Amino acid sequence: MNQTSNSYSQPTEGLPDAHEKAPMSPRKALFGFLVVVLLFAILAVIGILHRTNDATVLAERTNELAPPTVKVAPPQAGAPTNTFVLPGNVTAYTDAPIYARTQGYLKAWYFDIGAKVKKGALLATIETPEVDQQLAQAEADLATAQATANNSRIQAERYTGLVKSQAVSQQDTDSFVNQAAATASAVHSAQANVQRLKELQSFEKVYAPFDGVVTARTVDTGVLINQGTTTELFHMQALNTLRVYTNVPEFYSGAVKVGMKVPLTFAEHPGKTYTGTLVRTADAIDPVSRTLLVEIEIDNRSGELMPGSLAQVHFSTPSAGETFIVSAATIMFRAEGLRVGVLVNGNTAHLAPVVIGEDDGETVQIVNGLKAGDLVIQDPPDSLIEGEKLTVVNRGNNSGKGGM
Repeated sequence: MNQTSNSYSQPTEGLPDAHEKAPMSPRKALFGFLVVVLLFAILAVIGILHRTNDATVLAERTNELAPPTVKVAPPQAGAPTNTFVLPGNVTAYTDAPIYARTQGYLKAWYFDIGAKVKKGALLATIETPEVDQQLAQAEADLATAQATANNSRIQAERYTGLVKSQAVSQQDTDSFVNQAAATASAVHSAQANVQRLKELQSFEKVYAPFDGVVTARTVDTGVLINQGTTTELFHMQALNTLRVYTNVPEFYSGAVKVGMKVPLTFAEHPGKTYTGTLVRTADAIDPVSRTLLVEIEIDNRSGELMPGSLAQVHFSTPSAGETFIVSAATIMFRAEGLRVGVLVNGNTAHLAPVVIGEDDGETVQIVNGLKAGDLVIQDPPDSLIEGEKLTVVNRGNNSGKGGM
């Protein structure tokens, strides 16, 4: 029994535990890592291919939908004569404010607004007591200067006769001669002062400078009047002939000529047309507005028209070339100027620079930039650019009014 017990109690140092796992070999660990990396690579490639396919499909679909869908139509041929209407400012032939040339109190006025007066008619009288007193004093000074000058002249003549016989000295003679000349100059100065005050006194009466109508009276009896442009007494306008000023676009400046007859209409006279004559132009294009200022005269002896009103000036000029009519909606306002979209090569946009003429709000006259056979893009999108591909859904017959 003891031997049996001893046989089972042998030491176990250095032997592996039956419940402890053996460590993994390095080759197996490397193999496992490679498998994991390969799986991740396969998943990444599958994801990339899937996203690439989606991007390709999206790009193809986007390209299919990218070209804007537009309608096109040929422009309507314009008339051989350009007819355009411009606003005109109506002014009096002569327009003048009336100011006082002297200072005092308004004694009386004789014409009110709307009065028709002739040149030289007395409009008002101004009391100027200070000027009257100054004139009286100047006349007295003139009389004194004349008396002094007369005495000096007599003395100079007397001494000039005596010096020949050596009864008086030459020095005394020269003194009296010079005194006579000085007093004569004093007389001339006094006379000039009297004349100045007389003219100033004459300004007490205010006269009409031309035939016309009193359109304003800004003073009344007893008002203190100051000399100069501080207080306007009256305002007058000559209305028998009126001037109408308008600005003609540069494109038509060569077609307007001095002497041509120009029809004019007025909102306050519906259905009636007046005829004016173009009498002068500025002969220079305004660099800001690119227009030519012209003046038209119109007979107004009937008194029907009034200055300050707005006239519609109707011009008819021969067309400088072929013109076309398009819808106002086809005009594109770009930083480089006005453009009209034209279809070229069947499906490509071309932004043609144009020059416009008459514009009635619905249609616009194109005087330069289009040619026969062009297909104008109707209602072009704001994003339309040069060379952009388009999808054309129809080809109309007219791009003028109602042909959209």
